[in-house]
Amino acid sequence: MGVFSQAYEYTIMHFQDLLNALQQHLMLVAVPLLVGLVLGLPLGLWSARSRSASLVLINGFNALRVIPSLAILFLSIPYFGLSFQSAAIALTLLVMPPILISTDVAFRTIDPMIREAAYGMGMSASQVLRLVEVPLALPVIIAGIKTATVEVIASATLAAFIGAGGLGTFIVLGFSLYDSAILLVGAIPVALLALIAEITLSMVQRAVQPPIR
Repeated sequence: MGVFSQAYEYTIMHFQDLLNALQQHLMLVAVPLLVGLVLGLPLGLWSARSRSASLVLINGFNALRVIPSLAILFLSIPYFGLSFQSAAIALTLLVMPPILISTDVAFRTIDPMIREAAYGMGMSASQVLRLVEVPLALPVIIAGIKTATVEVIASATLAAFIGAGGLGTFIVLGFSLYDSAILLVGAIPVALLALIAEITLSMVQRAVQPPIR
């Protein structure tokens, strides 16, 4: 029997376990991503406006990117234990850099003449931000969100190593039992989730792209 057939049979036999793991995995993706958006977007805007803030924030979060996600997970265990909270904190640190950096780049690269023209038309600073800068910056920001989403979907599998659940549970079990079929039960849904996120956010990015004139 092929490994995919074995994986299918295992899925049928443990379908409820797979659904529970999928729900846990989606939570491990949604919570860090939401926190990353709430913190990363305003910090990215601040970074684009302030050279000193940019120096601290960009360098600081770039430094975090060189630390393996698994290392951050294990470093959080002494403080938060083997829990969802530990995994969520580690994954939040993972999604922050691409969101913050893309936001910084998006606003920083807007042509200053566009801002000046908007102010010359009598717009206030809030109107310029809302009606001019945000629409122009949105495609680049979404590109960063797309990168963060795909990364966190893949990295959330590591949460299984500290008992936080998710689809990584099947991957860890498959490795421990040297069973490729069980490993695929976890790996295939993760790959599909990442592919769906990539395609969906790419479509959104194209939809908000200003028309070329």
